[in-house]
Amino acid sequence: MASMEGLIGLMNRIQRACTALGDHGGGGDLPTLWESLPTIAVVGGQSSGKSSVLESIVGTDFLPRGSGIVTRRPLVLQLHQTENGSQEYAEFLHMPKTRAQTIISLYCGAALVRQEIADETDRLTGKSKQISPVPIHLSIYSPKVVNLTLIDLPGLTKVAVEGQPESIVQDIENMVRSYVDKPNCIILAISPANQDIATSDAIKLSKEVDSTGERTFGVLTKLDLMDKGTNALDVLEGRAYRLQNPWVGIVNRSQADINRRVDMIAAREKEREYFESSPDYAHLASRMGSVYLAKLLSQHLESVIKARIPSITAVINKTIDELESELDTIGRAVAADPGAQLYTILDLCRAFDRVFKEHLDGGRSGGDRIYSVFDHKLPAAFKKLPFDRYLSVENVKKVVSEADGYQPHLIAPEQGYRRLIEAGLIYFRGPAEATVDAVNVVLKDLVRKSIGETEQLRRFPTLQAAIATAANEALERFREDGRSTALRLVEMEATYPTVEFFRTRPQDPAADASSKAGAKPSAESSVPLDRYGDGHYRNIASNVSQYIRVVGEGLLKTIPKAAVHCQVREAKRSLLNHFYVQIGKKEAGEFAHLLDEDPAMMERRQQCWKRLELYKSARDEIDSVAWASSR
Repeated sequence: MASMEGLIGLMNRIQRACTALGDHGGGGDLPTLWESLPTIAVVGGQSSGKSSVLESIVGTDFLPRGSGIVTRRPLVLQLHQTENGSQEYAEFLHMPKTRAQTIISLYCGAALVRQEIADETDRLTGKSKQISPVPIHLSIYSPKVVNLTLIDLPGLTKVAVEGQPESIVQDIENMVRSYVDKPNCIILAISPANQDIATSDAIKLSKEVDSTGERTFGVLTKLDLMDKGTNALDVLEGRAYRLQNPWVGIVNRSQADINRRVDMIAAREKEREYFESSPDYAHLASRMGSVYLAKLLSQHLESVIKARIPSITAVINKTIDELESELDTIGRAVAADPGAQLYTILDLCRAFDRVFKEHLDGGRSGGDRIYSVFDHKLPAAFKKLPFDRYLSVENVKKVVSEADGYQPHLIAPEQGYRRLIEAGLIYFRGPAEATVDAVNVVLKDLVRKSIGETEQLRRFPTLQAAIATAANEALERFREDGRSTALRLVEMEATYPTVEFFRTRPQDPAADASSKAGAKPSAESSVPLDRYGDGHYRNIASNVSQYIRVVGEGLLKTIPKAAVHCQVREAKRSLLNHFYVQIGKKEAGEFAHLLDEDPAMMERRQQCWKRLELYKSARDEIDSVAWASSR
């Protein structure tokens, strides 16, 4: 017996700890530990005597009283049986460091508890008659109670009164259902004996959620207020409405007793005398009354807990695995040793570097965007260059004339060709620079994505920022190197044209075509070419255009090589090299700053640790108590 009482007490402690950690609701594929533990919900219509039943079980009048809706928030009441002679006290979860509000067996202490319940209710609902589903958690420690967890719910009602929304009827029912729908919930259905059981709100609701009646205990209150000549034997003996569990009759204190401050010990004695002396209920006296009800519920709870131990343990083990996995994802707490901190920083940098390289090498998306720059954007930029306008007859004539100076060219305008080529090739500078810049943008974006995708880094925003800054600074250096190399390729082509190309080009296209055809030059064709006519300048433009096209085809191949060599390759080889050097120069105390965590992540880890400790402790205690009970 002691071991099973230990199980109930243990369940109370676990429920309280779950509540303190916020682990008392749904939200996952599996139920939480709180939802796996059996509870007893007290259900009844308004003024059905719910509060009086609870006070009778506890043995003190600690609940607020009044007309209409008094219970406006669920009250999770945990009773903890203590050793004989120990102090009685109450403790609210929202003020866990305040014990009791003094000894609750005294009226003044109970009055303080009652007032705190009313005040805490008003904190959420105001002074109105609104309700709230947020529960109040109260633990009572006393040698006079049995180990039990009871949930007092707002009384069911049929009509909204002044000051309440029209939805209050459905709101209360939905709130009550959210508790009694759970298969681990034992329903304590309170019905007044001076009303027809067929109209009982509690029985109606319990029948809907527990059609077999195996989870429902029927409690009949106000037996002493029934009309003379009538009794409730049909209900109490299960003929009017049968449940799998016995009905229990209760005689609450009258309002006169409450006004006279009759204590619960005297009230219990008066209740016992009523049943023993009643001609209708004397044969049932041993199974009636609040003392019997408390023992009955405690015994039933013991059996339910014992039967549910395997499923509770399964939930605990599953949750432990999930919490340990989450802690592995979050990362364990950072060591205080500077050497360990340095190792952690370098290890995180390597993890980031691996992700970054995966983006470039194809393991992750992103590297293909660099190829798109080379394969689409660079050729498209070349096509948009204004060579048609630049090599127009008017511009060619202008450039050649300016190159000739005061002495016009005699045969081929050598200086004019060179100026046209050099100035034309300079147009490739823009696409070359744009290519390098575009690659730089992609690399910076991959740095940003890689930081976000490195799981181990997520908890260290300061280190994330430091890595991002160092990587971007390195990419800027690589960009400058790539820019210089790409522009140098263009300038090399502009400053030293390929002479062989022009040696094979005809100066007189018409004459050259005739000689290739084997025709003898006619008198007309032997007329000297007009070196200053439009045809001559069109020929120059054609030669320069073809040369620029050939050079452009080469640059389409070499500019990407410059970008890859100077930017991509260096990013893969030495993105964080400068950062490593800087880290090596830091004082030991500065490592901790880099490993400053996101407060939200620290809170998340702390909550995980607390929950993990709770679940492991619960598993160990359940195993220990369950083993002891089986001996």
